[in-house]
Amino acid sequence: MPRTRPPFRADHVGSLLRSAPLKGAREQRDQGQITPDQLRTVEDQEIEKIIRKQEEIGLKLATDGEYRRAVWSVDFFEHLQGVQGYIAEQGVQFQGVMSTPRSFRIVGKIGFKGHPMLDHFGFLKAHARGIPKMTIPSPSVMHFRYGSDALKPIYPDLDVFFSDLAATYKAAVRAFYDAGCRYLQLDDTVWAYLCSQDQLAQSRARGDDPDRLQERYARTINQALEGRPSDLTVTMHACRGNFRSAWISEGGYEPVAESLFNAVNVDGYFLEYDTERAGGFEPLRFLPKGHKVVVLGLITSKSGTLEKEDDVKRRIDEATKFAPLDQLALSPQCGFASTEEGNTIAEDEQWAKLRMIIKIAEEIWGES
Repeated sequence: MPRTRPPFRADHVGSLLRSAPLKGAREQRDQGQITPDQLRTVEDQEIEKIIRKQEEIGLKLATDGEYRRAVWSVDFFEHLQGVQGYIAEQGVQFQGVMSTPRSFRIVGKIGFKGHPMLDHFGFLKAHARGIPKMTIPSPSVMHFRYGSDALKPIYPDLDVFFSDLAATYKAAVRAFYDAGCRYLQLDDTVWAYLCSQDQLAQSRARGDDPDRLQERYARTINQALEGRPSDLTVTMHACRGNFRSAWISEGGYEPVAESLFNAVNVDGYFLEYDTERAGGFEPLRFLPKGHKVVVLGLITSKSGTLEKEDDVKRRIDEATKFAPLDQLALSPQCGFASTEEGNTIAEDEQWAKLRMIIKIAEEIWGES
C-alpha cells in the first residue's frame, strides 16, 4: 500500500554527491577568488538542479542534498549558542581513513536563537514540488562524541546539560516547523555505535557509562519532540559512519532495538542493512504494531555496484518475518555524501540506485 505521508516506501537519507560546479565554486571561495554571495548563487543553482532531478526520477520527497554543508553535523552544531566550530589536530578515525579535522566544542550554555539552516530549508521549500525534507544531527550525537569529561568545565552537572540540550532542540524543531518543515530527520550515529564494543570502550574512556546512555538519549530526544504538531513527521537515521565510503562501527541492532523502537518517540527509522556489519533482521521484532515505519537501508551508498533487484526483494521478504510489510520501506543505507568529499561512487551510479529503489517500491507496495 502506498504511503501518503513520510517516510515514503521509496525514500533516501538526505545527502547527495556534490556536483562539479559546486565543488569548483567551493574551491574558489576557499582561495578567496569569489565572494560568499557568489558561492551562494552557485549553491542555489545546483540545488535547484538536484531538486528537479529527484522529482524527475519519481521521488515524493526532495532534499537539498546537504549542498551547503561541509560536514553533516558540525555545520549545524557550530551555529547553536554556546558551540564553536574549529579545526582539530586530527579527524575521526574511520576504517582505513581519517576524516576531515573539522570539529566543535562547547564554550558556554547551549541554546537556539535562530540558525542559517532555516534559510537553507526555506530555499528548498520554495523550489520543491514534492515534500521538502530537512536533516539535522540528533542531540545524542553532540554528547556521545564529546563525552562527559570534556563537558565538566561548562556543565559540571550532566543533568543540566541534557536539560539544556533538550530545550535547544525543542526550539529548533519548532523553528523548522514554523518555517514550513513537515518532514524532519534526526541523523544519529550513536544508536549504532552503542552496538559496537569498540565504541562502547571509547565512550567509557570519555567518562561515560554506556549502560545509562540509551535511557538518557531517549529521554532527551523525547523532551525535544514533546508537544510537536501532529502533522510533523520525525524520523531517525541510525548511521554506522560514512566518510569517503569508509565506516566506523559494526554490530547488530539487538543491544538497542527494544529501547530504540519503543522508547524513542519518532515516526520512522532509517536503518543500515547493506552489509553483514548490521546483523540480521531479528531486532525488528521489537517494532511496535502501529504507525512506526522502518526504512530498510538495503542499497549501499558506499560503492557504485548496482544491487540485483531480486536480491533486494528477497531481503525485504526476510525482514517481513519479524515486522509487517506495511511497516517497512526502502532506501539507501546512508547518504551519498555525509561530507562534501562524498563517497567513492559516480553521480550516474547514485541516481541509478535511487531509480531502482523507486522501481522496487512500486512493485512491492504499489508506490507510485
